Amino acid sequence: MSVAGPGRAGPAPATAVEGLEEFRGELTGYCYRMLGSYAEAEDAVQETLVRAWRSIDRFEGRSALRTWVYRIATNVCLDAFASGKRRALPMDLSGPSEGSSPPAPREDAALWVEPCPGGDPEAAAMSGESVRLAFVATLQHLPARQRATLILWDVLGFSAREVADLHGSTVASADSALQRARATPAERRQATGVQAARPCDDRVRQLPADRYATAFSRYDMEELNMLLHVDATLCLPPYAKWMRGVPDIEAWLHGPAIGCRGSRLVPTEASGSPTFGQYRPHPDGTGYLPWALQVVEFSGDRITGITAFRDTERLFPLFGLPDHLDEDPRTGTRV
Repeated sequence: MSVAGPGRAGPAPATAVEGLEEFRGELTGYCYRMLGSYAEAEDAVQETLVRAWRSIDRFEGRSALRTWVYRIATNVCLDAFASGKRRALPMDLSGPSEGSSPPAPREDAALWVEPCPGGDPEAAAMSGESVRLAFVATLQHLPARQRATLILWDVLGFSAREVADLHGSTVASADSALQRARATPAERRQATGVQAARPCDDRVRQLPADRYATAFSRYDMEELNMLLHVDATLCLPPYAKWMRGVPDIEAWLHGPAIGCRGSRLVPTEASGSPTFGQYRPHPDGTGYLPWALQVVEFSGDRITGITAFRDTERLFPLFGLPDHLDEDPRTGTRV
């Protein structure tokens, strides 16, 4: 049975239904950028596919199936925005604090932009600069339709006509929304003073990432200081505390965070950046316990930002990290 529009042949419903699942990966990337949460993105994609399955008999083939599915996904995300909440990073909420002071009580986990797993088969569409935490956090400052326009046009490669059709607007209106959206990242960097990451080849980035892991495990402050950009930031969701600059980061590591000495770092990848599961020594000396998921952002060979997510109970399983370490993962030596 054809579901063609006037003068144009469309795919049969069965064929279209079979094709919907193929969009799951790229839709997850889109919804993650829109919502700032990987878990919410997965829920949004599932809702998108359910809505698409239920209404596939009304798909007339006047636009590409991909555009039609993205229109549904955009509406699902817009419905989610009706709650009025906006996810953020600590630097979006307050100025930097001294490294020697302890953090205030935890904030609600739903307040924060979350990392997305790199290398997840369903996250293949999320690689690169467009899923870096700072970029995703910046997107949250955009009105919902500007956010969608920027992602669809600049990140996912939709044409001006496709974006306009998806929003039910004119090309001129879509282009105007895009220009306004493009101005926001630069304005946010200027407002927060956070350094923009400079893209680099994964092989080039791996050496400083390995140096960081070794230096942190040894608590080698001299080596860490050499790796940190002068204006590097360290933030600690779900705490609102964040620091800027080598002196305050060092004061934090030697002060409130001194218990991190002797930690082990297990490599993974999140949000297009080198990432490590940090395990602190167990107080009784019998191994290592989960402590933080460290997302480390580089510009060239210098670290511009470290975001240490403390919600390990939820995040470590998502990234395939063990719930404890019984031995040094680098040497295999039993503890």
